[in-house]
Amino acid sequence: MLPLLPSRCRRAGLAGNSSPWPLQWTLGVVVRVPFAGQSRGSRAQGMDAGEFVFLLSEQWCLEKSVSYQAVEILERFMVKQAENICRQATIQPRDNKRESQNWRALKQQLVNKFTLRLVSCVQLASKLSFRNKIISNITVLNFLQALGYLHTKEELLESELDVLKSLNFQINLPTPLAYVETLLEVLGYNGCLVPAMRLHATCLTLLDLVYLLHEPIYESLLRASIENSTPSQLQGEKFTSVKEDFMLLAVGIIAASAFIQNHECWSQVVGHLQSITGIALASIAEFSYAILTHGVGANTPERQQSIPPHLAARALKTVASSNT
Repeated sequence: MLPLLPSRCRRAGLAGNSSPWPLQWTLGVVVRVPFAGQSRGSRAQGMDAGEFVFLLSEQWCLEKSVSYQAVEILERFMVKQAENICRQATIQPRDNKRESQNWRALKQQLVNKFTLRLVSCVQLASKLSFRNKIISNITVLNFLQALGYLHTKEELLESELDVLKSLNFQINLPTPLAYVETLLEVLGYNGCLVPAMRLHATCLTLLDLVYLLHEPIYESLLRASIENSTPSQLQGEKFTSVKEDFMLLAVGIIAASAFIQNHECWSQVVGHLQSITGIALASIAEFSYAILTHGVGANTPERQQSIPPHLAARALKTVASSNT
């Protein structure tokens, strides 16, 4: 834990080195950036950084694995930057006015370079696998120029080096996709009734959904787990470990995908996942329900009935238990 961490840093969730992803930034604001392919009205509004990474990877024809790797790199880099800002704030003289000015100045420096750092994270992620094409500096510079950012090759290389140094050159980070693909392979060997290839395609879509709707999905999961619509701050802090559990996320993604592909085989898939991972049926059911409800949307008849999430998840668990 950082010594003498300012209250604004504690509220932002910087008490430790772990990082509950995705990109709801620890500076207390969600940085929004324009994207070249959007209409003028959409560009003016901007988008969340996670969506920016996904669209940029799609435009550059990168594999999904690169998108998730880039998000993980960017998230950890931003946490490091925010920690540095908080650390500098603690050594400043205790002058509230000056502290506020220094805080705003440091945060503005980070925001000004954010788009460049984001693109550098995508470029670095593209270099981690021989299966993916490496994004050249010319491609990156042309893209930034289209957004109105003029940078040189030297600045681009310095940006990559800044990311690498901040993370101690440890950028080959685990992603939820690795857990999903490993479990799908095991399911295939175990005789899963739903073909792994069909599940894989749906899993990718749902994983995108979880990255983009991370906060509402995990908030609904927290409320379901405690059977209370207003969790306390302490309950929210203890729930951080759940947000960082990629194995739990993977089984939830696969269970939800199986329900979409063939709900009649859902209980068999959940039973396999429970025996493979040791994760309780109730946890798998609750997670898959949270993902499915956010994937279906809020305007469907099922959602309008406002069924309590913990009761719906309990019903899913009962079905799974009776058929496994």
